[in-house]
Amino acid sequence: MSNPNELQMKSVKRETMSKQVVDQIIELLRSGQLKPGDKLPTESELSEKLFVSRPVLREALSSLETMGMIHRKTREGTFFSDKIGSKPFSIMLALSAGDIPAVMEARIALELGLVTVAAEKITEAQLGRLEELLELMKRQTDQYMDIDKEFHRTIAYSANNPILEGSIDPLLNMFDETLNQIALTDRDHAVTLREHQTILEALQRREPAAAFTAMFAHLDHVRSKVMKRLTEG
Repeated sequence: MSNPNELQMKSVKRETMSKQVVDQIIELLRSGQLKPGDKLPTESELSEKLFVSRPVLREALSSLETMGMIHRKTREGTFFSDKIGSKPFSIMLALSAGDIPAVMEARIALELGLVTVAAEKITEAQLGRLEELLELMKRQTDQYMDIDKEFHRTIAYSANNPILEGSIDPLLNMFDETLNQIALTDRDHAVTLREHQTILEALQRREPAAAFTAMFAHLDHVRSKVMKRLTEG
């Protein structure tokens, strides 16, 4: 762990002080002076280094805690999170909740990258889980949205990329809320099943290009139905 007395931080101007304090603390991670899981300097040390009052500092720390960047342990101090979770992405996504085309594009961009990486890294156990989910989807001809979501989540996590893991759950949840908002009910079970089967087969062959193509075909089909429903509504 780094010595707090050796940390390099800039003093903060009076305007937008809390935001600047947030930026300075995040810079400790970005610069590598501290790492995920490391303990932050005490409030008194941070106040002294940043030339800000304790109330301003606490406001900044509360913002970082809300975003999931830090967590506080009673009688131990404040620590950077071991793994930055989904809250920062969730907040950004919530601000874009009404922009359905943007939500669709974000999902396509994220999942195309994830499925490509997953084709190289997915384990036999994860492939087995996808097969199980596909069997469940075959038997559940109606109300299979949760199975569908779990299929996509399993692929996302099989990419084994901690930077992206925090993004997939809030994005899938937002997408489901979007479908509920626009009352998209005309889901073709046979087509959905076939598209998921094609994705699974590409992953089983461990072919990134084929997995990319199969996932794009599926998500583009979904996007077309969503956009059609929007124009009709």
